[in-house]
Amino acid sequence: MLVTRMIEISQLTLQHAGKMLCQQLDVVVSTGECWAILGQNGAGKSTLIHVLARLDSDCSISHAGIRIAGKPLSSWSQPDLACEVGVLLQEEPGEFYGTVREYLSLGRYPHMRGLSDWKTCQTEQVDQVGVRMDLTAVMHRRVGSLSGGERQRMRIAQLLVQSPKCYLLDEPLQHLDIKHQLSVMQLLAELAREGNAVMMVLHDMHRVRRYCDHVLMLFGEGRTVTGSTSDVFTRDNLAALYQCDPEDLENGVTARSYFIPEGK
Repeated sequence: MLVTRMIEISQLTLQHAGKMLCQQLDVVVSTGECWAILGQNGAGKSTLIHVLARLDSDCSISHAGIRIAGKPLSSWSQPDLACEVGVLLQEEPGEFYGTVREYLSLGRYPHMRGLSDWKTCQTEQVDQVGVRMDLTAVMHRRVGSLSGGERQRMRIAQLLVQSPKCYLLDEPLQHLDIKHQLSVMQLLAELAREGNAVMMVLHDMHRVRRYCDHVLMLFGEGRTVTGSTSDVFTRDNLAALYQCDPEDLENGVTARSYFIPEGK
C-alpha cells in the first residue's frame, strides 16, 4: 500500500477566548493510520477538527503550516477539499426535512459536476452503505423521526457515501449503543487499513487502545503529546491528561493494557 501524507501540521498555535489550546504543534497523519484526539472538555479537540476542515472558527491561529494531501490548506477549493476530507461534527446546524436516503445521497455532492449527476446519484452505493450502517429499515423515513443513535449512524453513513481519503470525526460514538459503538470502531479501523487516514475525538480509553495506532493528547495551556499509541498511551500521560488515576488492567490473552479511570 502506497503511504501518503494526508495531513501535515507544522508549528500550529491555536488560542480561543484567551486560552492557549496548542502551541507549535507538529503532526503528520498518513494514509493507513488511525488517530485518536484526546483531552478534557474545552481542551481544543473540536476546534482542531474545525481548523483542519477549514470550517468557520473564531479561534486565533498563528504560525500555521497546514497541508492536505501535499497542498496548502488555503489553496483548496471547498468542493475539492470535500473530496479529500470528510468531517463529522458533534452537532449539525439546521434541520434536514427529507428522507434518510436523500440525506445519504447528499454525500455525493462534492463529486457532482452538474445537475444531471443528481439524477444518477450512485443509488447502489447508497444502498450498500445503508446496509453497512444498519439503516436499511429506516431509509424511507424522514430524518426528523430518527432516534439519536439512528441519526448518528446516518451521519457517519453520509461520510461513507462521500468517500473521502481522510476522515475527521468529532466524537463518532456519541448516542450509539454498545453494538453500534463496536461496529463503528471496527469500520473506522477498517477504513484505515484500506488506505484512508482516520482522525477522531474519543473519550473511551478502551476503544483508543484497541483500535487506534496513534494518539494526539491536548493537555491545555498549549502542551501536547503525539506519537504511537504504544509509546504515549501510558498511565502517567492519562493521569496528567484527565487528572484522575487510571487503573492499568493487563489482558493476558491479547497482551494489551486497558485503563479504567478511578477517582483520586
